[in-house]
Amino acid sequence: MKSFISAVAVTASLAIGATSPAVALDKLDWDLQSTYPGSLTQLGTLGKLVSERLAAVSGGEINLKFQEPGAIVPALEAFDAVASGAVQAAWSTPGYWTGKDSSLALFAAVPFGPSAPEYVAWLKFGGGQELLDEIYGAYGIKSLICAVIAPEAAGWFRKEINTVDDLKGLKMRFFGLGAKVMQKLGVSTQLLAGGDIFPALELGTIDGTEFSMPAIDLKLGFYQVAKYYYFPGWHQQSTMFDLMMNKAEWDALDDQTKAIFETVCEANMIYGIAEGEAIQASALAELEKQGVNLKTFDPAILESLEAAWNEVVEEEKAANPNFVKAWESLSKFREEYTIWSDIGYLKKK
Repeated sequence: MKSFISAVAVTASLAIGATSPAVALDKLDWDLQSTYPGSLTQLGTLGKLVSERLAAVSGGEINLKFQEPGAIVPALEAFDAVASGAVQAAWSTPGYWTGKDSSLALFAAVPFGPSAPEYVAWLKFGGGQELLDEIYGAYGIKSLICAVIAPEAAGWFRKEINTVDDLKGLKMRFFGLGAKVMQKLGVSTQLLAGGDIFPALELGTIDGTEFSMPAIDLKLGFYQVAKYYYFPGWHQQSTMFDLMMNKAEWDALDDQTKAIFETVCEANMIYGIAEGEAIQASALAELEKQGVNLKTFDPAILESLEAAWNEVVEEEKAANPNFVKAWESLSKFREEYTIWSDIGYLKKK
């Protein structure tokens, strides 16, 4: 938020101006390698929106060409491509890069973690962005959190899940730290890019999958293969997405240009959470029309998942100093936030 006020002033002056910016900006023609298809609701469309708004707000001076997955490098190779400078920027989520540093998962989605307002509050005012800069910076990457979306579903299954034992032996696509939790309950997990999930589910390579929220899962057609759709999304009560940039490229930008990037990303977060909340009800209604059974996990299953999550936290803390720093920062913020969350909001009856 350091440059938020100046960024607003820059944005306003550009919006009022004609076809050219009112200030001297860096002229950028960058590739933006996406890890999500541009047509994919929110996950891809929010990345395209960032590209479009950067161009509009800068009067055409900042051009990030949205590249579909695989256009330059495969989706899950975007991290290395940005770090090396092979591409200047990528649209992704920090949770895809836990193989590089498990702490990055804490900047994407946290099992039994915060809702979007609390999560963004930590990022902006609780030290989250500073830690993200430190962790990504070691790899030569600058990251701006550029979207946050509503809760996800717990997953799609071919059969009912009534007890923890029903999970044992299943093969699932699973994301982030939640995958390690599922492994403790006997699930074999793998991380698949969005476009690879339906074929794997259809062919039986996996028995079930989690991916995202109803409006997104509907578009990917999982309901054609699996008819049991479980909630709540214990592993992703909110999910953050980021604009990754080669750090040397970012550091070379002038302050005005950086301010535009920061302001567009902040606006995109508001847009993303509003859109996400608005489109779920109709998606759920459509899924029910398609014969999908909307289910909630038995409380005993959620208790087992949370117990497994607590084990994962201790293991990650023992293995990664960066995880310790990020976890302690988030936990401290959440503890202090509790007094507000407990009394500030109406509780549903």
